[in-house]
Amino acid sequence: MASGNSWADQWDSNNEEYNNNSESGARKEKGNGKMAKVKVVALSGLEKAKVVATVGAQKLKSGTSTGIKWIKNQYQKRTAK
Repeated sequence: MASGNSWADQWDSNNEEYNNNSESGARKEKGNGKMAKVKVVALSGLEKAKVVATVGAQKLKSGTSTGIKWIKNQYQKRTAK
């Protein structure tokens, strides 16, 4: 430890002395365009999934309601005889 920094100082994520690596910064900036495109596609897919889930839930609710009404009518027919 001739430099005066401990192991914890070197691995601290907030230590700017060791985090200012220009090569990794350049890679991060270069990849931002690709990541932005991926985020747009993912958000688009998420919106579609929300719509599909909403429509599916509405169909389920409608089908359940219809089924319960049918059962209720069948019961009333049997008890009315």
